Amino acid sequence: MSLFRKFFGSNNPDSDDQNDTEYNKYAPENTMPVDEQFIFNFKKNGGKFLYCENQIEVNDQFENILEENDWFESEALCYEPNLYKLLEENNIDYKKQTNSLFFLATCENLIADEGSILFSSNQIKQKKPNELPDNIIIIATTSQIIGSKSDGLSVIKKKYQTDYPTNITTIKYFEKVEEEDFTQYGSSAKNLYLLLLEDL
Repeated sequence: MSLFRKFFGSNNPDSDDQNDTEYNKYAPENTMPVDEQFIFNFKKNGGKFLYCENQIEVNDQFENILEENDWFESEALCYEPNLYKLLEENNIDYKKQTNSLFFLATCENLIADEGSILFSSNQIKQKKPNELPDNIIIIATTSQIIGSKSDGLSVIKKKYQTDYPTNITTIKYFEKVEEEDFTQYGSSAKNLYLLLLEDL
């Protein structure tokens, strides 16, 4: 049922029931496990998802992404020292950060109900999503998948009891839409690859 019909009513109640049934037929059920819900919504948002069983597969998939996009021996934006080795092994310069072709990072959490990625200043410093390169590669684990944004904020609060991060934000849209959509106002679409490592 449309938002306007909820507030102002409808002259044709039969059409409302039909619309509700139609919508529910294509929407994921609320009983769907959070990992499946995340993957469904993430892919619906245009994200590219690559499942990895171990760190060797993460490295292999990372190299496949570099090869697919011809990013070998290029520049990347990366603020996390634990990821530098992966870049060095593939001759990617992360020190200049002037002509970065892609952004490599981890994340705080993966938000299932909207298929988005939750970041903080630990991954993106003080940059806004639209200041990051258009291409992003995220390395995350299955244990980072949580239900909602409020769950994500709770996790951050527990994880960083003393040194609370700033600039907490999400990226949700991973492909440009042909027509302007008011839900995407103020956000910039990113070409995003997610390397999801199984750790449960």
